[in-house]
Amino acid sequence: MSNFHPIATHRNRPDSNASVVWDFHDYERVEAILAKYPLNYKQAGIIPLLDLAQRQHGGWLPVQAMEKVASIVGVDKIRVFEVATFYTMFNREPVGKYFIQLCGTTPCMVCGSEEIKKTIESELGIHEGETTPDGMFTLREVECLGACANAPMIQLNDDYYECLTPETTKKLLKACKAGNPPEMGKWGSLPLNGQVSCEGPLGPQTLTGAPPEPGFMMREDLEPAVDPASVKEHMGY
Repeated sequence: MSNFHPIATHRNRPDSNASVVWDFHDYERVEAILAKYPLNYKQAGIIPLLDLAQRQHGGWLPVQAMEKVASIVGVDKIRVFEVATFYTMFNREPVGKYFIQLCGTTPCMVCGSEEIKKTIESELGIHEGETTPDGMFTLREVECLGACANAPMIQLNDDYYECLTPETTKKLLKACKAGNPPEMGKWGSLPLNGQVSCEGPLGPQTLTGAPPEPGFMMREDLEPAVDPASVKEHMGY
């Protein structure tokens, strides 16, 4: 169980209060996000705008960034605060340069996540839920990150490092301290035991052929084109 509990209410900080001026650096990206939604539904862009703001601000969201998002999408500030406090992907307090989210859910736990947590705490000199004094690392235990086949694992900023052992965890942390975290594998994650993605020790054993063509195994009585005008009638609308 995590020792970290997000603050329930906002607490002013010198770098997070309504008197501090904050704005986006790249309004082209802001406009690109808003262009995905109808003009009368700009509030649909709250989550991606908050994510952009958090990345711009070093991995966390000051209150003035949330207020800026509210003004851009034209909603009350509380509507943005509700989103930022609901989703755990948004950090309302500073985190380290390397934000470590350790999966502690059942598959990872039975495969050794507690040992990985103790290794990280020992190597960094912090406890779960804390940040190192130099601001380089933050460690938090989180719920399932969806990489159960390669447990135990961590999410380091945006990247997944999987199939961890205490030894490979120490090497990973040392590489981060040196400013050279290992690059991701070709499938967007990096199992640290040498395997590729979720392949077992014998390599790929399924889905080894080319994907079937569109319509594969489609019922013969469905092959004729469906008249879109009749869809509602057939569905009982």
